[in-house]
Amino acid sequence: MHEVTRILEAMEAGDGEAAAGLLPAAYEELRRMAAHKMAGERGGQTLQATALVHEAYLRLAGPDGDQPKWKTRGHFFGAAAEAMRRILIESARRKQAMKRGGDQVRTTMNESRLLIETDAPSEEIIAVDEALAKLEVENETAAQVVKLRYFAGLSVDETASILEISPRTVDRAWRGAKAWLQMELGDTDSS
Repeated sequence: MHEVTRILEAMEAGDGEAAAGLLPAAYEELRRMAAHKMAGERGGQTLQATALVHEAYLRLAGPDGDQPKWKTRGHFFGAAAEAMRRILIESARRKQAMKRGGDQVRTTMNESRLLIETDAPSEEIIAVDEALAKLEVENETAAQVVKLRYFAGLSVDETASILEISPRTVDRAWRGAKAWLQMELGDTDSS
């Protein structure tokens, strides 16, 4: 039995001490997920994989450290992938706002300075997120596969394990979701 599964079962059984072991047990896998996702980001990214893991875990733990009830290891890592996705999207939106002058203060013309970053965040993240919300309505499984594969950087086998479906089903959902997203995003270049 996987250590995270054991801890989740202990938490479910009411063991208040078990929650303290969840982050250490899941940390390496969460860190690997975050590092994989961050490797695909543009240079100049201010968010680091370690910070992404810590922020995601804080969101998972809740405002008062109350641990939500995760049913399975897959449920926990799915929630972690979703938290990472939201953090990356918020970061991209913040940077986009900054790019459009969101951090500027009204000054006279002779005092103004150019405050735009040259390494603006990828607008792809935001566009994919918006399209993903539409996909989730049409095909929840495909949307979950995209979240785990695209935002968390998991392999087909890891995604299958977390979602408790076959790798073949993941592969089929991934291919279908990619085609759907390409059409939705107006991407005529098939890769």
